[in-house]
Amino acid sequence: MKRRALCLAALMSSTLMVPVFAADVPEGTKLAQDQTFTYRVLDEFSSFDPQVVEDTYGSEIVRDLFEGLYNQDANGNNVPGVALSHEVSDDNMTYTFKLRKDAKWSDGKPVTAGDFVYAWQRAVDPELASPYAWYMELMSIANGAEIIAGEKPITDLGVSATDDHTLVVNLSQPLPYFDKMVSHATTFPSPKWAIDAHGAEWTRPGNLVSNGAYVLTEHVPKERSVREINTNYWNADDTVLEKVVTLVIGDDAQGLTRFRAGEVDKTDIPAGQYPALKDEFPQEAYALPRLCNYYFTFNLDSGPEAFKDVRVRQALAYAIDRNVIVDQVLQGGQFPAYTFTPAATANFEVPSVDYAGMTQAERDEKAKALLEEAGYGEGGKELSFSYLYNTNEAHQQVAIVATQMWKQKLGINVTLENQEWKVFLENRGAQNFEMARGAWCGDYNEASTFLDLLTTPSGYNDGKFTNARLDELMVEAKSSQDTQPLYTEVEQILADEMPVIPIYHYSTNMMLNASIQGWPVDNVEQTWYSKDLFKVAAE
Repeated sequence: MKRRALCLAALMSSTLMVPVFAADVPEGTKLAQDQTFTYRVLDEFSSFDPQVVEDTYGSEIVRDLFEGLYNQDANGNNVPGVALSHEVSDDNMTYTFKLRKDAKWSDGKPVTAGDFVYAWQRAVDPELASPYAWYMELMSIANGAEIIAGEKPITDLGVSATDDHTLVVNLSQPLPYFDKMVSHATTFPSPKWAIDAHGAEWTRPGNLVSNGAYVLTEHVPKERSVREINTNYWNADDTVLEKVVTLVIGDDAQGLTRFRAGEVDKTDIPAGQYPALKDEFPQEAYALPRLCNYYFTFNLDSGPEAFKDVRVRQALAYAIDRNVIVDQVLQGGQFPAYTFTPAATANFEVPSVDYAGMTQAERDEKAKALLEEAGYGEGGKELSFSYLYNTNEAHQQVAIVATQMWKQKLGINVTLENQEWKVFLENRGAQNFEMARGAWCGDYNEASTFLDLLTTPSGYNDGKFTNARLDELMVEAKSSQDTQPLYTEVEQILADEMPVIPIYHYSTNMMLNASIQGWPVDNVEQTWYSKDLFKVAAE
């Protein structure tokens, strides 16, 4: 069959300075003698296992420890990882990846196509019960859905190794953005021999075998993790940062204090402090658009009976003044959200939904009318419920402001509940909530990474919303060459049914020490790799 080729190696061609680094170090740069990058995160990581990790912080570490078929460059484009190139069949149903021959695991074993086959089969294996198994189904890999449902064995997955350096993937249907999805952690290879030897403890320092630029040398849960250069990494000699230290500091203000003291090189900016910090640290305070949304989700499965009334859901959504939240509370360049999908999403045009075009006064008036029509509010039944969020000052401030708006405008009483990250994830996933905070950062830069969350089978449809037309549209979009009309209709369904309340679309608000160079400020996914960073000497 005639094939067309995409050679990603060509994307890497450029004139390189001497010495050559994995990071783009300008000629004449004086590097710091100590190449250690220390940064702060809010919560403990869900896992270091690429087929299990489900949080942003954990994924950042996994991208350092493991390398998939492709990485992303500073603009979010695919660049070679373990794969140097791929070919696509004329019917767009078969992808053939050519793997580099110099890729090794940290124990010296070669990285082979079979390691990817094992990892992908593992990701869909019901026995593992990966929280990201649904992602593999979204990739439209042949038989993936049936395997996840327990209807076929994992060996039927449409992925095979014709030799050690050739990986073949068969799809169940064409997927135009399939190649964008293989830089995600779930698709990274895994070392079968290490997992067989150590079982659930295979990700501990000393047990973990990885193929990325770094190895895990220390992990103190809820405190710190350390990764250092993997000397067997194919580009280890040209990687600049030698050590990366991640500190778990559960308070934004304390993180900022540690940054000011020079103890961390990167931390999140506390809510509302970006303007002042930008004045104080013009070269180190950042507010960057990010491919993430922030929303409240209704438990439509076992939540309050009132939530089953769309008028109640709409009233609660309309009464929130998003401009107050982004301009007065957060103050970090966030964007008020009336659709689920952010405007920063590639090839996506934000549709015009009715309530977005209203003034806040008009939305407030409509909210009162809807609530009264549903039998609640003044002269009607009392409405009260609980709101669950993970512990963080900014989440708390958003929750307080939103619930005050509901109280003042609609007479609704809301009880706030906060939980540590892992407990929060477990309870939200098990529908042990009435209303809960939700947020999603795109796994790839295409609108389906957001809209698929609210399909009936989605593993992250925590509110258990179901709409047959939405499901149908999202299936159709996977093979469509013109997805915008389909996504527009989906967003209109969400605005009409309001299973979630979009609050804002993110910006990355961070303090980054000026000595740390190479950060991908133009990558809206904020996908970064320590191997691309370097630390310059103080002037």
